[in-house]
Amino acid sequence: MTIPHLTAADGTTLPAIGLGTYRLNGSAGVDAMAQAIRAGYRLIDSAVNYENEGAVGRAARSAGGVREELVVTSKLPGRHHHFDEALTTIEESVFRTGLDRIDLYLIHWPNPKVDLYVQAWRALIEARERGLVRHIGLSNFLPEHIDRLVAETGVAPVVNQIEVHPYFPQQEALDYHRAHGILVQGWSPLGRGNDLQQHPGIVEMATAHGVSPAQIILAWHVARQVIPLPKAASAQRQLENLDIFGIKLTEDEVEAISALGRPDGRLADQDPAVYEEF
Repeated sequence: MTIPHLTAADGTTLPAIGLGTYRLNGSAGVDAMAQAIRAGYRLIDSAVNYENEGAVGRAARSAGGVREELVVTSKLPGRHHHFDEALTTIEESVFRTGLDRIDLYLIHWPNPKVDLYVQAWRALIEARERGLVRHIGLSNFLPEHIDRLVAETGVAPVVNQIEVHPYFPQQEALDYHRAHGILVQGWSPLGRGNDLQQHPGIVEMATAHGVSPAQIILAWHVARQVIPLPKAASAQRQLENLDIFGIKLTEDEVEAISALGRPDGRLADQDPAVYEEF
């Protein structure tokens, strides 16, 4: 299955869908991820705090000839934002995966009260220069955080991974990123256990297109140039989530799904302006 790619301002390209791996751990996690790679996934998302970098690396190493096509991702936790600690953590991430490098490394949360994210970003820049990682980006950063990073280092991220789903469509954030050539990845794109897939409007649209509610939601992400990162362990769900690029939503359908957004739409009230994760 051929997956389209999106391109950042610096020419970096990323697959238009990826695999979320939170709670895919151990041997079962390796099997699920290896299965996903065989199905066609080429973007594999992880983080130090997921405690599964070893499993991700094992799956990637088993990929054989497609390793160079894979974008293996990890993220720096908030407890290691100091420059030296960040560099050591990135090294440990590479060692845990057993790979020569990690393809995409992100800062997991800005933790603005701690105010060390600029140090952390400088460490990611250094790690890229050393060849520990290929590309660097962010997760859960707000525009003001990104503006500060660029002002102080001159280096822009290739991607920012943020919460995006129909109850929290983030249109203003998408407009900002598009204007600055920064790709957007969407975490929890299917809503993580809420009633999104049972929403009557989503169900009706899925029936009209002859696809599942999950596929409609993922197609909505694709239509908005958001790279969704759905987690799926079963082969059936993995394939279903990949089979979305032939779904052509109209502008009215995209707007109707976006209109489901709510002021309290965040899944766990994790506002990056105040929320901290270590």
